[in-house]
Amino acid sequence: MSVGLIALLDDIAAIAKVAAASLDDVVSQAAKAGAKAAGVVIDDTAVTPGYVIGFAAKRELPIVGKIAAGSLRNKLLILLPVALALSYFLPWAITPLLMFGGAYLCYEGVEKLFEAMMPHHAHQHEAELGTVALQARTLEDEKVASAIKTDFILSAEIMAITLAALPAGSLLMQTIVLALVGIGITVAVYGVVALIVKADDAGVALARNERASAIGRVGRTFGHALVRGMPVFLMLLGAVGTAAMIWVGGGIVLHGVEAYGPPSMGHAVHAATEAAAHALPSAGGALKWIAEAAISGVVGLVVGAASIPIIGFAVAPTWKRLKRLLPG
Repeated sequence: MSVGLIALLDDIAAIAKVAAASLDDVVSQAAKAGAKAAGVVIDDTAVTPGYVIGFAAKRELPIVGKIAAGSLRNKLLILLPVALALSYFLPWAITPLLMFGGAYLCYEGVEKLFEAMMPHHAHQHEAELGTVALQARTLEDEKVASAIKTDFILSAEIMAITLAALPAGSLLMQTIVLALVGIGITVAVYGVVALIVKADDAGVALARNERASAIGRVGRTFGHALVRGMPVFLMLLGAVGTAAMIWVGGGIVLHGVEAYGPPSMGHAVHAATEAAAHALPSAGGALKWIAEAAISGVVGLVVGAASIPIIGFAVAPTWKRLKRLLPG
């Protein structure tokens, strides 16, 4: 009996070691794959706070919560099974779909740039396109629907980039890693967004602190700085988000064109980035990244500018006709 028990315990220990190694592998793969999507994550974090500007302080966190819930639902219930199905049945379709999502990001970014430069024409353009939500009852519904729509594209890019970064493995392993990345990135992004949108309220609380101690004085100074600085910070963050949309979207389209287009396209981009790196070898890595980001940004601007009339004269009228046919 004792020998049998020892053998059983040995088997349990061996299973536990395998399980621990598998868990380690899953976490490692999730971390590596999530890092590949860093550019899109930064984009998501920078863009989202703009959707709560102008609302009462008590509605900020509920709005962020609604967007986060919609983002998680998109990732786990729609995008995860679609990504797995595509990788199994239609692996060739992933890159074109990524390019389509990248083109949409370019459109969103250039449209925001257009709005900042010519707000009157931009508002007229939005009115021609129609509302974002089919049954939006309030401005809050409209903003949440718009944020979730943009997040859907960003989430699709994140899940596709994650899937592409995973080594060949079992369907269960890929599912677990994709789910971990989706949950982890959503919590991280919207946790940071919640901190950003409530920073001014924290500043007000610190500024009203009446303690006479040195800590109280430092807190009041910091609080006043937060209150005064947050509008500027949010404006800069919005600009970063717009630039990131154009840069990330342009980069995705560019990589797709390199995959499907003439080899000379990829060679030209590679030569330009290498030339930038060789110009100052001590900062070669940074200059190479800057050159690639600049080229991606130019591509994003071109794609976004070209897509505005396409959306305005082809997609939007078709969408309006479809909405009229939908019940309710």
